[in-house]
Amino acid sequence: MTVIAASVDERLRLAKDAAREVALLDADRKRELLNAVADAIDAATTEIVAANADDLDRGRADAIGEALLDRLRLDERRVAALAAAVRDVADLPDPVGRVLDRRTLPNGLSLEKVAVPFGVVGSIYEARPNVTVDIASLALRSGNAVVLRGGSAAQSSNATLVRVMRDALQSQGVTPEAVQSVDDFGRDGARALMNARGLVDVLVPRGSASLIETVVTESSVPVIETGAGVVHIVLDATARDDWARDIVLNAKVQRPSVCNAVETVLVHRAAADRLLPELMASLSDAGVTVHGDDATRGYDARVVAATGDDWAREYGTLDLSVRVVDDLDDALEHIRRYSTHHTEAIITDDQLSADRFLAEVDSAVVLVNASTRFTDGGEFGFGAEVGISTQKLHARGPMGLAELTSTKWLGRGDGQVRA
Repeated sequence: MTVIAASVDERLRLAKDAAREVALLDADRKRELLNAVADAIDAATTEIVAANADDLDRGRADAIGEALLDRLRLDERRVAALAAAVRDVADLPDPVGRVLDRRTLPNGLSLEKVAVPFGVVGSIYEARPNVTVDIASLALRSGNAVVLRGGSAAQSSNATLVRVMRDALQSQGVTPEAVQSVDDFGRDGARALMNARGLVDVLVPRGSASLIETVVTESSVPVIETGAGVVHIVLDATARDDWARDIVLNAKVQRPSVCNAVETVLVHRAAADRLLPELMASLSDAGVTVHGDDATRGYDARVVAATGDDWAREYGTLDLSVRVVDDLDDALEHIRRYSTHHTEAIITDDQLSADRFLAEVDSAVVLVNASTRFTDGGEFGFGAEVGISTQKLHARGPMGLAELTSTKWLGRGDGQVRA
């Protein structure tokens, strides 16, 4: 068993010390370490699921809602997927030491710009026990220590996962202080993380818009902002019937609680008569409540009248806003007004429309003829993800190993002095 430090400050300082040790591990050693973590998660499946059941019972009692309960839930299949994701991360190329630039000055001084670990990565998130494992594995693989604040909704699950990972590190002769949690300090732990400048090198929030806004506005630690997912799909005039139906259903129904699920569908007026009757019926059969404008409501009596708030809402449920737009310009204007710059897609057979959409939509991920559910670190081949950045500094879109590194310049000379 590992020993947990008594105070937030002590844990942060231990994480800072641990970061120096982890940064010196070579690629093979980090791979061995992560495979040990994955094996430990597999071996603790029964214990993890039991702890998660406590969180689910408490969540139901607190009426946190089906969307958060879905994100919170860990069954045997999801635990196995967590372990598999850790193994995937272990098998990825080491991001540390990559040479990003190389040059020799006229005086013969040789310079290299190389990728290096951040040091200590912090994360504040809610009702997402998978994030506990994803961020820890990515942090370790990229040579970082990690400090986690996972929120009260997943307290039992996170405590068990953190303990399992710390024990795995210790069994491998690596300091367990490289994986820390401040959950037991509640909001004081979150505040300490946000103000740990000098101890925590970067902070990544994941969760509701209000949580992210709080972290961004109150932190003295540099923040990589992940955003809410008011995600759009545009059905262009030339959209194929089957693609329109299948892609919208997949993007809304497969897992409605996640941030890459579609929340608003914009239908070109020239295609509305062709597409909307079948689409409305398919959505209704799948249990989706459609909130539509007047034009959309004319196609199905079950459509609920959309309010102004619906266009800016991340439902996280089997609800969907649908609006008929005059043309692609109208759709692009709607997206500019309401998008959270996460993911947008267009379904079209017109190459010019596709090219315009790719060029003009200012979001982290922009897709043509594909489901928005592909915006995911695992799907992109990252093994797992730290989050999906909607900002423009350093990282944008799904963040994997490379986004958990910084850079430094290495110079090698033979006595040069500056004139």
